[in-house]
Amino acid sequence: MTLNTGAIGLMVGPIEKEYDWKDIVLYALGIGAGFDELNYVYEKNLRVIPTFAILTTYDFYEHTIRNSGVNIAGVVHGEHELKIHNPIPSEGGTLHSMGQITAMYDKGEGRGALVIGDVDTTDSNGQKLFTNTVTIFSRFDGGFGGERGTREDFVFPDRMPDQKTRMHPSPDQPLIFRLSGDMFPLHVDPDFAKASGFERPIMAGLCTLGFTCRALIKVLFPGEPERLTRIKNRFSNPLYPGTPIEVQIWKVGSNKALFKTLDVDKSIVVIDRGIVEWK
Repeated sequence: MTLNTGAIGLMVGPIEKEYDWKDIVLYALGIGAGFDELNYVYEKNLRVIPTFAILTTYDFYEHTIRNSGVNIAGVVHGEHELKIHNPIPSEGGTLHSMGQITAMYDKGEGRGALVIGDVDTTDSNGQKLFTNTVTIFSRFDGGFGGERGTREDFVFPDRMPDQKTRMHPSPDQPLIFRLSGDMFPLHVDPDFAKASGFERPIMAGLCTLGFTCRALIKVLFPGEPERLTRIKNRFSNPLYPGTPIEVQIWKVGSNKALFKTLDVDKSIVVIDRGIVEWK
C-alpha cells in the first residue's frame, strides 16, 4: 500500500486533555519514579517530569497512522523532540493541542519510511507550554517514491562519558505506562508483538525516554525538572521490559549535554543521538 502523501499539511485538533495531580503521578510511576523521588509521586510539593508533555501526542499519533496509510504492523516511534516553552502546571488544568503532519520521507525499498508531525500545546489562557515533534518510522512502507530527506550530522565527544547512571525498569513496566494513554498493542499483546517481529511485548520508546529524562534531571539539574527546555533523541533498538539500562551523558556546554541509553544486558544502544538543554 502506498503512503497517502496528500495527508502532508493535514491539521489535527484542537484536542483537549484535562489532567490533575493524579495523572502527573501515574505518569511518573509509569516511568519508574518511587520513594526516592517523592516530589514526582506525592501531591505535596509535586513537580512535573517534563516528558509528561508527550501524553498530548497520543491522539495525534492515532490520526497520523490512520491518515498517512502506514502499515500499522511495521510502525515504531523513530525519533522525538520536545521543547518546553513554559512550565507545565502541577495543579492540573486543560491542555489544548493542535497537530500537523509536516513531512513524509522515503528511505528506500526495504528500508522503511518516515512520517513527521508537530503538536503545539497551550494552556487554557492560550499560553504556549510545549511543542512535540514526532517521527514515526514505518518499517514496511519504503519505496513509495517520496523524497529521501536530509541527514543531520551528530557526533559524540571522543572521550568517556562524563556521567553514567543505571536504572531498572520493571518486567511489568509497560502495564503501568500504558495507563497514561499509550494503548498501542505492541507493548502489551504477545500475539501482536510476534506479528510485528518481536519475541514478546517491548517497552514503549517513550517509556524508556521517560526513564532517561529522570536520569538526566538527577545528574544535570537535580530536583529542578522545570529547568529543562529541550530534549531530542532517536529510538535505535527495542528494549524488553525488565532489562536494566544505563544512561551515558557528555556535557558539551554550560546548559547542554549529549546522551545515549544502553541495554545493559546486550550492550546495545536503545536511545541514541540524544540532546538535552536546560535553563
